[in-house]
Amino acid sequence: MIKATSVDQYLLDGCGRCSKGGTPSCTVHAWHPILVAMRELATECMLTEEVKWSVPCYTLKGKNVLMIHAFMEYCSIMFMKGSLLTDPENILHRQTDNVTAGRQLRYTSLADFLAQREQAKAFIMAAITLEEAGKKVEKRTEEEPVVEELKEAFSQDSTFKTAFYQLTPGRQRAYLLHFAQPKQAATRASRIENCMDMILRGEGLHDAYQNRKK
Repeated sequence: MIKATSVDQYLLDGCGRCSKGGTPSCTVHAWHPILVAMRELATECMLTEEVKWSVPCYTLKGKNVLMIHAFMEYCSIMFMKGSLLTDPENILHRQTDNVTAGRQLRYTSLADFLAQREQAKAFIMAAITLEEAGKKVEKRTEEEPVVEELKEAFSQDSTFKTAFYQLTPGRQRAYLLHFAQPKQAATRASRIENCMDMILRGEGLHDAYQNRKK
């Protein structure tokens, strides 16, 4: 399956990161009407439409503002600096505990999205204002350890090492946490081996688990 390089292709065939792309089972097809409405809203806000990590990404002067995602349980608008947005009604979601900056608006029906469209637009405009002001999310003061087994894998395969450090910081951190959890060295090494193909494909740990469910 070829990864999406345009939003039109994404809406037609999906992201292309799993074998279900272009089939009725693709999650993009499940949420297609909402994704189209999200796209219309993002372009209405005068953001530049691109594709990054095989999904629609909307930017301002080259800076990522938001992304549109399709998951099994919902589809979402994900704000890259969502943690800086004011959210008095607490409707922005944190995808996982390991996510620092990103926050999501989640939808499971077109009616729900349309009912919240003006709020979603207000969030987008606020996110644009943050980007124009150059606001940055405070980085974590501590870095996750790189276990010895991963260092060994890097030393044996430079392509794997390059692929790992080309992942977004959030994806890197999720993998580092995943690899560091087991107490036994053999289990840590096994986890690394099991995730190598995903990393080489540019997938995050969460993406991998979603694909396994499919």
